[in-house]
Amino acid sequence: MALYKTLTVGQTTKILIWKIEESTSTLKENIVLSTASSARLQSMKSELHQKGFLSIRHLLKEVGYSDLDVTYDHYGKPHLKDGKYISITHSFIFTGIIISEEVPVGIDIEKHREKILKIAHKFTPFEAYKTIANVDALIRKLTIVWGAKESLYKIYGKKKLLFLHHIFIDDFKFETEKTTGEITFNGISSSYDINFLEFEGFTCVFAYSK
Repeated sequence: MALYKTLTVGQTTKILIWKIEESTSTLKENIVLSTASSARLQSMKSELHQKGFLSIRHLLKEVGYSDLDVTYDHYGKPHLKDGKYISITHSFIFTGIIISEEVPVGIDIEKHREKILKIAHKFTPFEAYKTIANVDALIRKLTIVWGAKESLYKIYGKKKLLFLHHIFIDDFKFETEKTTGEITFNGISSSYDINFLEFEGFTCVFAYSK
């Protein structure tokens, strides 16, 4: 099995990342799915999505959970039955989960792609990044910003939140591997710590309440 990386934040928050290298049949081994999850898996036409779904169940198993311990609310946000906080992500050959005993958490993995240059204006004030002349660095930075906003969106867990108008990410340097962010919606603001790491042309961003 391909547990790729495990990270611990403080004493109560853990991140696990899986690199998908197995066949679908291998990933199905030793995994118990609920009736709803089995139906969801069978409805997936993409083998990559199937592998992502199954590998996440292996990540859950790594920390003592099973598919039966996860429920989803009507917004699609996952919850653990024991009350701990969880967030889930999948991007191509990588999946990840973050679990915290104490604070709401969010995680996102994104592949570095030039496509982000075309959509950047939809999720962040793009003018702030025009001083970055190196295209690769610009893609990396925008990917971190997108991942950070996606992570905060997952923490909020409800619709109507707009990346451009309601989620704000403070500027950062690559070498610090961290920043902060804020959600401001309906006159209420909340602040979050954000960490990121890069590997094999991907970026993983995770956020948690301050």
